[in-house]
Amino acid sequence: MSPLFTWPSLSVKDRIKAVKMLVWLGALLPILRLIYLGVTNDLGANPVEFIERSTGTWALVFLLLSLSVTPLKSLTRLGWLIAVRRLLGLWMFAYASLHVTSYVWLDYQFDWSDMLKDIVKHPYVLVGALALLLTVPLAASSNQVAMHALKQRWKTLHQLVYVIAVLALLHFWWLVKKDLTEPIIYSGVFGLIMLLRLPVFSRK
Repeated sequence: MSPLFTWPSLSVKDRIKAVKMLVWLGALLPILRLIYLGVTNDLGANPVEFIERSTGTWALVFLLLSLSVTPLKSLTRLGWLIAVRRLLGLWMFAYASLHVTSYVWLDYQFDWSDMLKDIVKHPYVLVGALALLLTVPLAASSNQVAMHALKQRWKTLHQLVYVIAVLALLHFWWLVKKDLTEPIIYSGVFGLIMLLRLPVFSRK
C-alpha cells in the first residue's frame, strides 16, 4: 500500500535530511529569540521567569513532538519519520536542561539552601526535577551503541518517556495558578497522541 502522500523526486535519505534541518531550525529559533530579547533588554518585567517559562514550554513541545512521531508514522505510512524521533527527544532534553539551569543559576544563583526551601514550599519543582532526571538515561542511550548493548532493555528503558510526559504535565498544571488554558491544551495534545497509539489506529 502506498503512503498517503509522497515527496516528489526526493530519496528517503534526502527526506530525512530535510526534516532534520527543519527540526534544527525550529529548535534554534527560540534560543536565538531569547538571546535577541536579552540583548535588546526586552525580556519583560521578570526576565528570569520569562526564560524559565520559555525553555520549559519548548521542552514540553519537543517532548510531545517526539511522542507524536509513531502515530504520525502509522497514519501516513512514512516509516522514515522514525529517523527524526531521536533528534526531537534530544532537543527536549536540551530545553529541559536549559529550563533547570535557568532555575538553578539565574533564579537562585546556586543557593542550594534557598532552593531546598523553595522545593518544600512548591513541590512542583521536585516533580519537574524528577522529570529531568528521568530524561538523562534516555538522552545518554540515544545512540546506536547503546541500542545494540541494551537490546530489548533499550525499548523498556525508553518507555520512561510516558512517565516523563505525565510528570512534565503535572509540573505545568501545578505551576500555573490562574489561567489553565496552556496546561489544558498540552494535556489534550498528549491525550490525543496516546489515543492515536492504540492498535485500532495503527496501520502496517
